[in-house]
Amino acid sequence: MSSNLDSVNADPSTPPALDPKKANLVLALSFTGFLLTFWAWALMGPLGATYKEELGLSSFQQSLVVALPVVVGSLGRIPVGALTDRLGGRTMFPLIAALTIIPTLFVGFVDNSLTVLLIGGFFLGIGGTSFAVGVPTVNSWFPPHRRGTAIGIFGAGMGGTAVAAFTTLRIRDAFGDQAPFILVAVLLAIYAVVARMLFQNSPNWVPAQGNWVVKAASTLAKPVTLKLAWLYAMGFGGFVAFSVYLPTYLHNFYELDIEDAALRTAIFVVVAVACRPLGGALADKFDGGWVLVASYTVTGLMAAAASEKMPLVGLDGSFYPVGTGVFLLMAASLGVASGAASALAAGWAAPAAVGPVPGVVGAGGGLGGFAPPLLLGYFWTADSNYRTGLLLLFALSIVTAALTWLWFLRTSRSASTATERTPA
Repeated sequence: MSSNLDSVNADPSTPPALDPKKANLVLALSFTGFLLTFWAWALMGPLGATYKEELGLSSFQQSLVVALPVVVGSLGRIPVGALTDRLGGRTMFPLIAALTIIPTLFVGFVDNSLTVLLIGGFFLGIGGTSFAVGVPTVNSWFPPHRRGTAIGIFGAGMGGTAVAAFTTLRIRDAFGDQAPFILVAVLLAIYAVVARMLFQNSPNWVPAQGNWVVKAASTLAKPVTLKLAWLYAMGFGGFVAFSVYLPTYLHNFYELDIEDAALRTAIFVVVAVACRPLGGALADKFDGGWVLVASYTVTGLMAAAASEKMPLVGLDGSFYPVGTGVFLLMAASLGVASGAASALAAGWAAPAAVGPVPGVVGAGGGLGGFAPPLLLGYFWTADSNYRTGLLLLFALSIVTAALTWLWFLRTSRSASTATERTPA
């Protein structure tokens, strides 16, 4: 009898309890889905030099081929984030994985012209939209004091780009040109089935109502959303730019062979990926704005140092700690910035906008990774030197550090920004 009374008198506004085991399972599934879709998203990067040699591409065309998947993976995050609010992660993660299979196989089997590569790469960008599924899904399963860490762990799935860098050329050389694409397609198919069976939406999740286009537009209209998108564009965008273009950069600038350049890129990506959860955890413990100020300052200084073409670790055992450390510190700072920016975006989003806000912010991050490879390809074609592009990164990083302080850390915030913040 008392249990019935308790049930009747229970406060309906109290959110349902979250099962830690189920939350961790969803986090693991979200991480795995992010890893696999990003692996597919990054498959063309390690093959950029191969496409250039086989199809006679210019440096700019090569840059366009490896950067184009970022476009759909970026802009597609806006509708995908809104649809995740409506349909939930249990539907969206398997769906994104299944849709990514088609362009993965297309690029693997049809790669005989620039036009075909551009078409395939464009749709391969579907894999990059999974970020906008994972952030609201993971966010809904964890309490506020753990969300930064949880989103950071999920975000480490961007290590799929490292897997692509490590394995693509080796699998191709061992088993044939189509082998890397077939492997990824099979893994995506298995994941789609398993995720559909095991994935659960949070008991706190309520399907969104209304027109998603209107919601996305209203989200874009908020100045704080655009500010967060800029911050994420510098952090995650910088990581994406280097992960897709670093093999080309090392091959052209340092005259490394293709496999050596891919291996070094993979090490860069692994460091960045390992530091992304650290960025989320630091944002939980400290103000995420200060974490970003420090990260962007370090990124800028390392970009300025890299512009001087310092020697790297040699395969003959020679070691150049300064040159090698510059790139590793840049990787670490970009990883920390990516994690902190994601946590900051989730914390400044109203509960009803946790899908649209990361969608728009994620779009900014992806687009931030599209322009740099094109600019670097242009500078290399124009003067056979990347120095101008790296100095531009230095300037933008320092400006972004200053803007982070201005937007999120000043004691007297503008009234409009202050009223926009509703912790999730």
